[in-house]
Amino acid sequence: IKVIIEGGEEAPGHLEKYVAAHPEFFSCDVMIIADNGNLAVGEPALTTTLRGEVSCIVEVRSLDHAVHSGSFGGAAPDALVALIRILATLHDSDGNVAIEGLHSSPPPATRYPEDLYQRNVGLLEGVELIGTGPLSARVWAKPSVTVIGIDAPPVRKASNTLIPRAAAKISMRISPDADAGHELQLLMDHLRAAAPWDVHVEVMEVTKNSGFVCPKGGPGYAAARTALETAFGKAVGEIGAGGSIPLLDVLRAAVPAAEFILWGAQDASCSRIHGTDESVDLGELERFIVAQSLVLQFLGKGEQIDQG
Repeated sequence: IKVIIEGGEEAPGHLEKYVAAHPEFFSCDVMIIADNGNLAVGEPALTTTLRGEVSCIVEVRSLDHAVHSGSFGGAAPDALVALIRILATLHDSDGNVAIEGLHSSPPPATRYPEDLYQRNVGLLEGVELIGTGPLSARVWAKPSVTVIGIDAPPVRKASNTLIPRAAAKISMRISPDADAGHELQLLMDHLRAAAPWDVHVEVMEVTKNSGFVCPKGGPGYAAARTALETAFGKAVGEIGAGGSIPLLDVLRAAVPAAEFILWGAQDASCSRIHGTDESVDLGELERFIVAQSLVLQFLGKGEQIDQG
């Protein structure tokens, strides 16, 4: 048994570089990744797909310096207004991503209940969900685009000026089996083409991480299903994950024959991953400790597990 602890999830990929440089150290039959979880506490599931993630920064310039909005407004373009118009083209009126040519994958068979999703996400009363198609496809298999940061004057320091420069960082989740470089290029081309009034636009690549499709059907995957069912006392489902783990593709390249088990003690309902009060349910943690112990026993003994 080899134990790898990744302590810098949100930092640039140090472990990825180490894996690529020392693939022999990671040689194994089964990779067990404990960075996923269930949709709800007590409902066991194996994760079979993860979306990838790409990002870029779009910078808009319209003037060589800020000028008085009363003296010059109405004819000279404001860089922030131009940026807003660019960003508004990323979605159609239903909230679907409006970038031509992006790839979509079929979602796992498990249905994501809409009422559960609304509770999990904390949707405010009266706010509608965006996008069309099954919810599981929207959050696990189709691309989604988020503006995760904007450079512009803060409200508390606002003045009556035309803004000469504005920028935004855009993150796009891509389908599990999409080509990250191709999808990023489509996003960057779209941003350039959407610029109004011939303002100057520069688009800079930031990240490019592929998604992951977990191989199924092997003895390791079968052992994981049996272990989960034993620990939870329920049938095991298969779900996708909208988040990304770039390390998985690096591990697969280093050890192509290895199986992958993607699970964990977090749950979409209460864990609040990357949010305030991030936590795990103690009962869920205990059940996954049991499942993890069982799968190691099964694999260590070389028991034949029913793969049906």
